Amino acid sequence: MSSIRTLLTKASQKLGCTFGPALGLALGLSFGVTLPALPVFAQNLFAPVARVDGAAITAFEVQQRARFLSLLNVPGGTEEAALEALIVERLRLQGARSFGLTLPEEGLQAGLEDFASRANLSVEEFAAALEQAGVQRETFRDFVAVQVLWRDLIRARFSNRVQVSEVDIERALAASGQASGLRVLLSEIIMAAPPPRRAQVQARAEEISQVQTEAEFSALARQFSATASRGAGGRLDWTPLNNLPPQLRPLILNLAPGEVTAPLALPNAIALFQLRAIEETGAPPKEFEAIEYAAYYIAGGRTQDALQRAERLRKSVDVCDDLFGVAQNQPPEVLDRGSLPPEEIPQDIAIELAKLDPGEVSTNLTRANGQTLVFLMLCGRTPKIGEETNRQQVADDLRQQRFQGFANSFEEELRSAATIEIFGN
Repeated sequence: MSSIRTLLTKASQKLGCTFGPALGLALGLSFGVTLPALPVFAQNLFAPVARVDGAAITAFEVQQRARFLSLLNVPGGTEEAALEALIVERLRLQGARSFGLTLPEEGLQAGLEDFASRANLSVEEFAAALEQAGVQRETFRDFVAVQVLWRDLIRARFSNRVQVSEVDIERALAASGQASGLRVLLSEIIMAAPPPRRAQVQARAEEISQVQTEAEFSALARQFSATASRGAGGRLDWTPLNNLPPQLRPLILNLAPGEVTAPLALPNAIALFQLRAIEETGAPPKEFEAIEYAAYYIAGGRTQDALQRAERLRKSVDVCDDLFGVAQNQPPEVLDRGSLPPEEIPQDIAIELAKLDPGEVSTNLTRANGQTLVFLMLCGRTPKIGEETNRQQVADDLRQQRFQGFANSFEEELRSAATIEIFGN
């Protein structure tokens, strides 16, 4: 037994895969542990506990599957989870049969070998280890067979609908900051939303997100936006995509010109962005290791006095270091000087920094429930050393995502058309 435990512990250290488009198992074998006793659905293990369009699922199958999933360290390896997994498999088998698809023995054997090899085990070694833990070989074979059959079915049925173009790859690379240079033309509406008014502002933002035209969005920006761009109808200048916060890039890339993002929650504010145009610059993209900025806090929020102080300060400083002199002899908390990776910068600050060049200033933000004005200055952006991206891997990932979407939809269709009976414990 100790040799089996050693073998499977070694296997558990090498596993870290997924198998099939729906289970998403993060495999990690731990056969050398004592499993808790699992409850039994029925006194007669071979009595049906469920039927899917007349196809029975027995208590024995459920018990075996639950133990198998537990051995694989799958979260929620309970009999309830096992029964749901078996129901899904019955649906998938019916889907395959409806398309006349069967799994030849050589296909099953290849699937078993692939599965076992991920633990650096042969099929025989893998099955033997399972048997020592109380799981029959048939449970392993049935599990793999349905996964391989379902994968083949999804590929056969949807391959002609899963096309990945160069534009798709460019957009995916752009979303991760690795594509050829892109820039976007945006309009913004950022509305103050202190706690007492947040629900009201959220409701207004939901209505604005349905806007379809630039003219309407612009008019609403003039009416409701709290930023300096309101005078221009919320219109911003061309902005390099990589200047935007990482969380915002995919949202923008998913828009067609004229469309508006869903409302974005910010501290004491709610933001919306409309895409007006997007284009390639032809220049290599710029990725940034860190963004350096300074935030000087002025009491009074957006009162006239505080805004006047900010304007005088804007005229007296040229670089971030000048703010050290301004903050001298004041409490240290009046000045923050940060240098952070883009993904770690608070989103409202990141949005403002995206609009700035080094040395430029924004006074659009507040803190302390609107009682403190933020004088925000961009100090600089530290470039990241670029790494060449494997375009084929990106294309493969996109195809897998689309296959997964079709698989999920098809499975739901099968479930809605089936008659599923579950009997009491």
